[in-house]
Amino acid sequence: MQFKDLKLQYQNLKTQIDNAILEVCSNADFISGIDVRELEIQLARYVGVKHCVTCGNGTDAIVLSLMSWGIGPGDAVFVPDFTFFASGEAPAFLGATPVFVDVEKDTFNISVSSLEEAIIYTINNTYLIPKVIIAVDLFGQPANYPKIRKIADKYNLLVLEDAAQGFGGAIGNKKACSFGDISTTSFFPAKPLGCYGDGGAVFTNNDEWAEIIRSLCVHGKGRTKYDNIHIGMNSRLDTIQAAILKVKFNNFINNELEQVNKVAEWYKNELQKTVKVPQVLDGFYSSWAQYTVLCKNTMERENIKEILKENAIPYAVYYSKGMHEQIAFKGKCIVMEEYKNVEYLKNRVLSLPIYPYMDKSEVLLISNYFINK
Repeated sequence: MQFKDLKLQYQNLKTQIDNAILEVCSNADFISGIDVRELEIQLARYVGVKHCVTCGNGTDAIVLSLMSWGIGPGDAVFVPDFTFFASGEAPAFLGATPVFVDVEKDTFNISVSSLEEAIIYTINNTYLIPKVIIAVDLFGQPANYPKIRKIADKYNLLVLEDAAQGFGGAIGNKKACSFGDISTTSFFPAKPLGCYGDGGAVFTNNDEWAEIIRSLCVHGKGRTKYDNIHIGMNSRLDTIQAAILKVKFNNFINNELEQVNKVAEWYKNELQKTVKVPQVLDGFYSSWAQYTVLCKNTMERENIKEILKENAIPYAVYYSKGMHEQIAFKGKCIVMEEYKNVEYLKNRVLSLPIYPYMDKSEVLLISNYFINK
């Protein structure tokens, strides 16, 4: 059994993917080819925003977004404490100061009450200027943007939606990657919509920001590649990856999203009396980047991990420490007094295999190890 069976996914799409790759190779259209622009148009239309700019990876997408806003030294950027390193790394890389915020126990996403406390603390106790909220759509479910937006408007902050794990999610009829002033995603292979290497994208309705980001992706170029108007980076999505994503995107929206939600429902039905299963808020829709349960305590998690390991069932722990505990951020971040929910979650979370092509028998097999532990 695989944690994410990308080989099985490929076998289902093999002919289409192979043909798409061969066409790019035949045309020798490897950099900024037509497939890249076509993909951007399709993704922007699906998300419901004016602009999609693809780039080299999800981390670059965040950095490029912050660069377009001029974020740097002296700026405070509010980041959930329970997420992947890149969400805090990006502002720190630009010289800004991450301010880490506690999360909600039930959704794993940023806590709005803790967010406001962190903003007030930063205003009253530091020299930093609050600028940006980075909200992460962790494990596939969008953060609570209606509440986040109220806080952002109250304190005149920009919202960056980090939907690296959330592409395909939604709140009502509004899709992930449309909630931020700028939103980003990742096409890392294991993400809900993944390519066969690295890739990312930035989404926005703002014409000026989109133009700046498109320039920054290619060394800050102006009208030509030898006319440079910004200090940028080299962060482009390869044409081959775009061609692969076009094939996978069509299948993703027409098949995989629905199927992965069925798999999540199978897990819920089998496990809800044994462990705490993920909660999807009313009106919210998850793309299930991960299926993460909560064990009663660390000891129970270790026992279950051992059982799964003995039976060759893959698992993962996302995340074993809070962002404020990462050595790299020492002296470069603002740490609040306590992160009660992060402390609770990091000792109990356990992520199980989930992907659209899972068979119900596999879910039953995994669930039985919990029931009979």
